[in-house]
Amino acid sequence: MGKYVVATANEILPGQRKLVNVRGRPILIFNLDGDYFGILDRCPHQGASLCKGQLVGLVESDRPGQYNFTRSNEIIRCAWHGWEFDIRTGKSRCEPEKIKATQYNIDTKTGSEVIEEAYEAETFNVAIEDNYVVVHL
Repeated sequence: MGKYVVATANEILPGQRKLVNVRGRPILIFNLDGDYFGILDRCPHQGASLCKGQLVGLVESDRPGQYNFTRSNEIIRCAWHGWEFDIRTGKSRCEPEKIKATQYNIDTKTGSEVIEEAYEAETFNVAIEDNYVVVHL
């Protein structure tokens, strides 16, 4: 398993996403209120780019006539056929036990941690005081 520096944390602000390429794999990284999640940029249904999909939430109900909007921007909807995936788990909204988008572990490291550990990095200027988003393959 390799670790790859792909961005500074301030390149992916809360509520945003960034598409990166790591060893030929298109990985879509999301920042959900400071928590980072990565999924393969391919819908398991027919291979469409999830990056082009819409971020949505859930409409839930405890009883008839009462609706609550939850999990705002935590679900990615495939632009081709509307399949939805939970960004936090990768699970499909229609068959969560069977269908799942490929996930990658994502974390952040300080500049000094990146220097001390063995990471492969894309070429860009690095400031040690920044936090970096790291993909684990």
